[in-house]
Amino acid sequence: MTAVASSPSSRSARLGLRATPEQEAVLRRAAEVSHKSLTDFILDSACLAAEQTLLDQRLFMVSGQQYQALMDLLDRPEQANAGLAELFNRKAPWDAQ
Repeated sequence: MTAVASSPSSRSARLGLRATPEQEAVLRRAAEVSHKSLTDFILDSACLAAEQTLLDQRLFMVSGQQYQALMDLLDRPEQANAGLAELFNRKAPWDAQ
């Protein structure tokens, strides 16, 4: 997953934050190591964390029609899947040897 990309010239929203001197030092060092500006490093890191938080949601809201379509799929009889059967019959890499 990649963070939401933006070019410095397209940025118009302003965010402010306060950090301890230790936090600032860590962020500046990490930005240097990443060959990024402090702003780019913080934005990239924050966007990645935000995307992961949003993707980790456990509650999904759907319409009644979408819910019924899912239930219909789950109620269908199982179908043979040769690839899946082969996968389950294969030894795990850590068990092979």
